[in-house]
Amino acid sequence: MRGRTQIEAGKFDIMHTFESAQPLTFFGDYDYSRKEIKYPLMGRQVRVDRLGRIVEGKGATVKADVARRFRINEDIREIYSRISTDDFIRSSIKEYAGMRLTHNLPWETTLVFILSQFNNVKRIRMTTKKLMERYGDPVLDSEGNVVGSGVPGPEELSSAKVEDLMSCGTGFRAKYLISAAKYCSSSLDLDRISANDYSAIKDELMEIDGVGDKVADCIALMGYGKLEAFPIDTWIKRLVEAVYFGGKKRSPKQIHEFASERWGALAGYAQQYIFWYGRSRWKTWISKNR
Repeated sequence: MRGRTQIEAGKFDIMHTFESAQPLTFFGDYDYSRKEIKYPLMGRQVRVDRLGRIVEGKGATVKADVARRFRINEDIREIYSRISTDDFIRSSIKEYAGMRLTHNLPWETTLVFILSQFNNVKRIRMTTKKLMERYGDPVLDSEGNVVGSGVPGPEELSSAKVEDLMSCGTGFRAKYLISAAKYCSSSLDLDRISANDYSAIKDELMEIDGVGDKVADCIALMGYGKLEAFPIDTWIKRLVEAVYFGGKKRSPKQIHEFASERWGALAGYAQQYIFWYGRSRWKTWISKNR
């Protein structure tokens, strides 16, 4: 499979993609020496290099997953031209050129973003990895060796005990995770709703215990590929108010309306660049633009 699925070099920065607090950040791994991402898929290890080539993994399913997950068929230059409405985003694109917004499987996305509430990247990753080790199925490399564990499905977690999940670092999120797992294994087929539009998907997701507006938008964006979604947490709210409203307070509804009007069908891509550049370079940008 080497070289069959490829993104032109210079348009795909696999390290920025991995590090930018997307689902792969929490359940995948990045090899800094080889410049490769590896992640579990249906009991097998998939490895993708910095050019988008499939280094490990065979079959049409793997090829389709890599193409979808890293949005290989999208024209990133066209996306940049459409979201580059201001200096802040242009600075973000310059800093993180090639960072892809990923399109992951719905349940793995639901799992990590339930864990993300009132949490930080390091702890979310630690907790996800512990859940994988305890509840996930073995993952094999191309030679049949066990090299890790997969993301546990809702069926595996629905029967877990609160105290066992808490021992993995879930904290208060344990009860929400169990409730979500039970709901998604009995009452909601996450794959079925993929054909719905953004609003309908978001409404369905918010029926899950522990999934509010922000988490639903994260799942719609990174689990269903609904690029019009614009997740708003306390940080992104404060950041958007500072950059676009002169520090004046705005409600989440007003920010959603602003994002929809400004970036339309690509609001989610704009959000990812605003979010990650703001988290990483906010003080630097402020000092240059006072």
